[in-house]
Amino acid sequence: MKKLHFILTSSLVFTLLFYNEDLGLNWAIFGMVQTVLICYFFQEKFTSRMHLLLVVTSVMSCFAFAWYGDLSSFFAMALSIIFLQFKTQEPKLKLLQALPLVFINGIASLWRIFMFSQYLPKPKINNGFAKKLIAYFVIPFLFLGLFLIVYSFGSDHFSSFFTDYYLDIDPWQVFVLTVLGFFISFTLWNYWIPEVCYKKNDLLDNDFKDEAKMQNLNSFSFLDLDFERKSGEITLVLLNVMLLVFIATYNYEQFFETIQTSTLSAATHERVNAVIFSIVMAVGVVLFYFKGGFNFDVKANNLKRLAKIWILLNGILIISTLIKNSEYISNFGFTYKRVGVFAFLISAIIGLIFTFLKIINQKTNAYLFSQMVWYFYGTILLCSFVNWGNLITNYNISVNKGVEPMFLSGLNFNDEIRRDYFLRNNLNGQYIELTREKEISRMQSNSFLSKALYYEFVTSK
Repeated sequence: MKKLHFILTSSLVFTLLFYNEDLGLNWAIFGMVQTVLICYFFQEKFTSRMHLLLVVTSVMSCFAFAWYGDLSSFFAMALSIIFLQFKTQEPKLKLLQALPLVFINGIASLWRIFMFSQYLPKPKINNGFAKKLIAYFVIPFLFLGLFLIVYSFGSDHFSSFFTDYYLDIDPWQVFVLTVLGFFISFTLWNYWIPEVCYKKNDLLDNDFKDEAKMQNLNSFSFLDLDFERKSGEITLVLLNVMLLVFIATYNYEQFFETIQTSTLSAATHERVNAVIFSIVMAVGVVLFYFKGGFNFDVKANNLKRLAKIWILLNGILIISTLIKNSEYISNFGFTYKRVGVFAFLISAIIGLIFTFLKIINQKTNAYLFSQMVWYFYGTILLCSFVNWGNLITNYNISVNKGVEPMFLSGLNFNDEIRRDYFLRNNLNGQYIELTREKEISRMQSNSFLSKALYYEFVTSK
């Protein structure tokens, strides 16, 4: 089968799944169909464990969206299918190019769809085929149509077989869904890769080429390498001293100063934001100085030592923030934001670890970004599989923190435990609880393809 067949098949499936339906189980089925088609079309290219892993994550993320139908599971499913398609169709291209190419193709497909010569099969002259077409289809159906008209005039009952029915179809909705389905399918199956992506692909390698190891180019035309190297050492010395002072004051404010309860939340978030920006800038500093031949400069040992100290101090800053956030949660319970803070801080630690490995293993800057893309993808997958609302509710109830009725009613996918807790303690989530119960009723009354399976296992109230 050619790609055109897959585009048309996907478009038809999309239209059938989404006609007169809301977003729900149909997205998961559509994603599963794309996964199966990719496995069939590129079966000869499934040569590595990465391909098998992406197939598994694609299937699992489709099930996650079928169950929850939320934003995180949608992104997990979309990323899984995009990465699977990209690594099977273009295995030599680096994964860092996948998301930019999706964005580029989303725009380029708006006019590439009309370049029919690029994807429609070229007609071939075949006298035998023409004879069969005329003999087997054109002539029989021509006579059939003529006699159909004659017989329809001669019998009202015969005519009623073809006239006394009405197709209850919304042509405008069918047209919109067909166009949208064709656009999505065309972008997925016939995406365009600019030539520059192939030419510059080597720049995204994890390891330096031999010639790059010998090229130690200065960043500024007015500074030679010795001055730039010394400038980096002075910069990192000053940054390390400043970071030591910041860590001291930061920890004093966090663990020794008394902060009013009313301002504790705002103060904690401000400090966490400061830490996150500090880590981002710290990684940026390392990427600036350790590029190209500088990684192999025998005179840059002091610069490397200072960079490692800089990374270590930033790690200490993250650990102190993790401890404070844990203390904050033990006093006030979990929220989505506090879970998010843990996710950001853990991401920062992993980013620092890969930055440290980049320096000691003399890797390219692309190595760091490539590893973080995989970690980001793994984080999205984890978020889509875990019922965070239920986890937060269970923890808060067990420690009796953060159990305000309106707060618990605002969490997702915790309905059974929330109802049981409210019933035992005679609590009322007021309008938020009422809104949540209406949402459950609406989701349970949806047609099959518009459902999220989670709500089918929630008791009607």
